[in-house]
Amino acid sequence: MSDLMTHLNETVSFIRSKVKTDATVGIVLGSGLGNLTDDIDIEHAIPYGDIPHFPVSTVKGHSGKLLFGKLGGRSVIVMGGRFHFYEGYTPQQVVYPIRVMKQLGIETLLLSNAAGGVNPVFQVGDLMIINDHISFFTSNPLIGKNEEEMGTRFPDMSEPYNKVLIAKAHSIAKAHKIKLYEGIYTAVTGPTFETRAEYKLIKLAGSDVVGMSTVQETIAAVHCGMKVFGISVITDIGIREDENTITHEEVLQAAKDAEPKLSLLFRELVKSV
Repeated sequence: MSDLMTHLNETVSFIRSKVKTDATVGIVLGSGLGNLTDDIDIEHAIPYGDIPHFPVSTVKGHSGKLLFGKLGGRSVIVMGGRFHFYEGYTPQQVVYPIRVMKQLGIETLLLSNAAGGVNPVFQVGDLMIINDHISFFTSNPLIGKNEEEMGTRFPDMSEPYNKVLIAKAHSIAKAHKIKLYEGIYTAVTGPTFETRAEYKLIKLAGSDVVGMSTVQETIAAVHCGMKVFGISVITDIGIREDENTITHEEVLQAAKDAEPKLSLLFRELVKSV
């Protein structure tokens, strides 16, 4: 057995010794979106630092706990904060919790993030469903020896984000009069926000938003057979006035302001899965 599978088994055994769960839906909360947990009936919370082989969140706006409870009457496992390549973690460490979720029985993964708007029609606070991504600027978490127990060596990525879940989200948004866009997410390493030239390049590549997360998690999830739904909260505008700069505090505030819409969307989406 490989070191990865040994570590996964140890992590899962520890979690199962603390929590009994029948959840098939997992959620990852992005920067500034932690208050979505207010809608979750939390039954158990395990700090990341207590979980064997788990990384620890180092970014403001990420609580750093693995949560177990119910949302919309359905059992869920929720990451209250994710890990990023720019924190110094390897891509394999970034996606480790996704693989743990799979081992715990998660079949559907809902990902959220804060992103910079590249499409000029976007405004701060808008929501965009991710229907595809560009990952050339980040390291693929599947590089290295393939774990056959997790998935095939060359996973197909022609539909990384599940079309059925996307259609359900649109129906929910329409019923609740939530404006919802759909587009392409480009992942970069961070932690610097993009230069104006980089924004122009990303726009030319066909992207609608840019961020520092999500794509590596999606790749790992698709690799091990999960259905993935991703959504971005537009927290800043990339193509902007010359003197307008971006701060992390502004990103967190914009994400917090958009949380009620995202919470409703996730709650109803979980109920429909």
